[in-house]
Amino acid sequence: MKSFKRTGGENIYPAELEELLVGVPGLAEAVVIGRPDNTWGEVPLVVAVRQAESSTTDEDVLAVFVDRVARFKRPKAVTWVGALPRTAMGKVQKHVLRDDLA
Repeated sequence: MKSFKRTGGENIYPAELEELLVGVPGLAEAVVIGRPDNTWGEVPLVVAVRQAESSTTDEDVLAVFVDRVARFKRPKAVTWVGALPRTAMGKVQKHVLRDDLA
């Protein structure tokens, strides 16, 4: 499993957080990336795509992590996009998201 760079001295594994996002009502798909942070090095950020006509909010998505993962592992924000960038093989290009959102 690939981790972020250390977040406050701790490793965070995006796959662990992404598993919790599966099945969130109104969420078509989502990934977790590391966002640069002056204090912690990197913090988790959810990049998500809403299902058509969904009213899912940031709070709905972030609530999934409460009481399920340690506080330092919880994503700090959600960024909504129309679609996730993918390779020809269908793999999400997280590096493109990191560059676009930097």
